[in-house]
Amino acid sequence: MKQINLSITFFLLVLIVAAQPAQWRGANRDGKFTDTGLLKKWPDASPELLLKVEGIGKGYSSVVATDKFIFATGMIDTLDYLSCITPEGQIKCKVAYGLSWVKSFPDTRSTPTIEDDRIYIISGTGELVCLNITDGVIRWKVNVDKDFEAEWHIWGVSESPLIVDDKVICTPGGAKTSVVAFDKMTGKPVWQSESVGGPRSYVSPIIYEYKQFRYILAVTGTHLVALEPASGKVVWTFKYWDGAKWDQPGLIWANTPVVKGRDIFLSMGYDYRNAMVTMSEDGKSATEKWSNMTLDNHHHGLIELDGNIYGSNWESNSKGKWVCMDWNSGEVKYESDWGTKGALVYADGLLYVLEEKSGNVGLVKPSPAGFEVISSFKLQGGAGPFWSHPFIANGKLYLRHGDVLFVYNIKA
Repeated sequence: MKQINLSITFFLLVLIVAAQPAQWRGANRDGKFTDTGLLKKWPDASPELLLKVEGIGKGYSSVVATDKFIFATGMIDTLDYLSCITPEGQIKCKVAYGLSWVKSFPDTRSTPTIEDDRIYIISGTGELVCLNITDGVIRWKVNVDKDFEAEWHIWGVSESPLIVDDKVICTPGGAKTSVVAFDKMTGKPVWQSESVGGPRSYVSPIIYEYKQFRYILAVTGTHLVALEPASGKVVWTFKYWDGAKWDQPGLIWANTPVVKGRDIFLSMGYDYRNAMVTMSEDGKSATEKWSNMTLDNHHHGLIELDGNIYGSNWESNSKGKWVCMDWNSGEVKYESDWGTKGALVYADGLLYVLEEKSGNVGLVKPSPAGFEVISSFKLQGGAGPFWSHPFIANGKLYLRHGDVLFVYNIKA
């Protein structure tokens, strides 16, 4: 009987791993990709360019790749489109899934979440959609922001849907609710949380696990929120917004929280302080541990590695430096120039950075001793700022600039 139980346990673990969604910034939304056997140095010109696909629509959203297809969202006219692209670079289908954000900075920002044969995506105006992976047919659609009376900031919706168990999570914010859950197969409402205050943020939620605790960590424009996945009950909140230091009703907050143990790191740009928050041992509250002004990351993502935090900071909308800080104390290890600020992800022992102004792509050694660029090249093609976060899968580096997709071979 013991042997049978062990076999069943192993089988279930295999199923859980196999069912892990392909999503924004990797399997855990922490910017860490699991590919191994990657190049430790690139050729002088660049890694081998495998694909350059044009016509995916304007966007700042990241692309997502599975072993069969590449998925990208983009704005064409006033609609958001999802493109399904083959490994050979052919656009298999292109489907309009909702109204774009057509005001300030209208390009798409929501990245698809892929689970099994389904694609989940949110339009720039808050329409949550589930599509078939095979043909792009829409299975169900919910106008989250209209139905739940979301309060928008200046730039609409940037959230990427989170799959938790049998539910898909969305964060409209506003006075009616803060976070809502739908049955991932049917789109029927499962729960809506109480409102903790604050408008819709630009943050994608995550699953947070520590010992026996398993919460959804979501964000409004004012608060970090921990919720029970089954019921939507708000377990604790942390008020990051300070009206005395930020004279708007909600922060321009775009970075998903970074977690390690009981600690949760929060950061946004605009010379607003970062904050290291610690959850209590009983999992019922959270308090500030330390804060400083050095790593005010704009919207480019952060990485925790070996007790350090890596990212870029905000000096202005067009300027910033690359920073490493100690996770436990906030001590600044370095603050270095390399072009300007930008996005970064991690795989196989190295950081991959995309500088936002000129499109410089760098392979960087993660070390608190300094910002050491091993190799670099410059993206050629596309338009607008380089705001899409890199994606790594199948031994390939996926980059996006405007309506152009680039795929590089980074396998050793």
